[in-house]
Amino acid sequence: MLSENMQNIVIIAVFVGVITAIVFDLVDMLVAALVGVCVLIITGILTQQDLLNVTQTARGPIALLFGGMVVARVLVPTGIFEYVGSRYLLATQGSGKRFLLSLFLLVGPLCAILPNATTVILLAPIIIRVALALEVDFVGPMVITAIISNSAGLLTLVGDPATFLVGSSIGMTFNEYLRNVSLGGLISVLTLVPLLPWLFKDLWRVKRSLPADLKATPLERPLLCLFALLILAFMVLLFLFGDLLPTKVAPPAVAIIGATLALLLIYESKVEPVTKVLQDVDWRTLLFIIALFCLVEAFTKTGILQSMSQNLYTWFGTNLILISLVILAVVGFSSSLLANIPVVAAMLLMVKGYLVTAEFVPEQALVAAFVNWPPHLLPVFVAMMFAGTLGGNATLIGASANVVAVGICASHGKRVSFLTFMRYGVPLTICQLVVSALYVLAMFYVGGP
Repeated sequence: MLSENMQNIVIIAVFVGVITAIVFDLVDMLVAALVGVCVLIITGILTQQDLLNVTQTARGPIALLFGGMVVARVLVPTGIFEYVGSRYLLATQGSGKRFLLSLFLLVGPLCAILPNATTVILLAPIIIRVALALEVDFVGPMVITAIISNSAGLLTLVGDPATFLVGSSIGMTFNEYLRNVSLGGLISVLTLVPLLPWLFKDLWRVKRSLPADLKATPLERPLLCLFALLILAFMVLLFLFGDLLPTKVAPPAVAIIGATLALLLIYESKVEPVTKVLQDVDWRTLLFIIALFCLVEAFTKTGILQSMSQNLYTWFGTNLILISLVILAVVGFSSSLLANIPVVAAMLLMVKGYLVTAEFVPEQALVAAFVNWPPHLLPVFVAMMFAGTLGGNATLIGASANVVAVGICASHGKRVSFLTFMRYGVPLTICQLVVSALYVLAMFYVGGP
């Protein structure tokens, strides 16, 4: 059995090794994360109880991602994405400016209720097709699609797993999120619009002539599409009102219900085997997130997070405004280098520890079931939501949607380097985090105690 000091050294070394391997593309990101987890298990640092703790923390976000992936995948054989793609091309009228602006209408609503990585996978053929029709490079549009998808995840409680992780940890309902946070999410998305002419100067000015006989592609299976959309609408209704039911159906359960109904629809329609749908689920992303949760669980054993909780109180006292801005900066930066979900999971422990140390809440607040958080602490957690979600926009490894977008570009012959993604992501992320800071400040001054 390793000593405590040796365990801390191994954990930090594994963390640094995994991040280095991912950043410099030394090995596949999933393989790097799994190797790190295996090292921690073999050395006895990650125990069976630790892995059980991971299932408790990760089950909600993973259920949301899985359910959304299945429902979105079931829409594919209906032909709705081909139909939307043809309509999208017609709507551009050959204009690069219209092409970029229409991305917000195409991506935003879907990513408010479906996993962003899945949305990018489904919409990528549409976006690439339109880019080729306009004779422009599709790398920029694919990058901004990933960034819009991540940002639109702030529109609802279930739009981004990191956001849900924070909200569920304080007992926030879907409707409470809509009242308190959704406006900030909308502002974050709209912040991207005035920056487009600067980042995409050439594409913004493009004007092409479309074929005169260009028409919208009809739906392949209208009836199947109707039932699939009804399942999606049913999910949204359960997201809105599930907490009002006697059984209080939580968002992860809603996602599983939606996935089950979608699979039942595919089975009864005989369009394709259920196994084919399940094969197309992005298991790589799900496993990567679980592996990172395991790494974060090990990191919490080092005592660094507890020490940081004490330091926050020593440095900033009970100044919640300053703490919120620090969280916005630190989590935002961390989420650009690590997947945002496990970063947020770790920061939640640290921030809750700080709030207990500062005596804003009793020690019982460290228990997962505690939900009696005072209203004046809400901006602190909202800052974490914004930072975790928007910080991932900065680099290609910051969010799963970024990884997916870059992978699709590579499969179409366009390799996107770490620095290329940063050229788009960093300025957009900085502007979004500044606007988010203003929103958090407004929450203190407008809705403060």
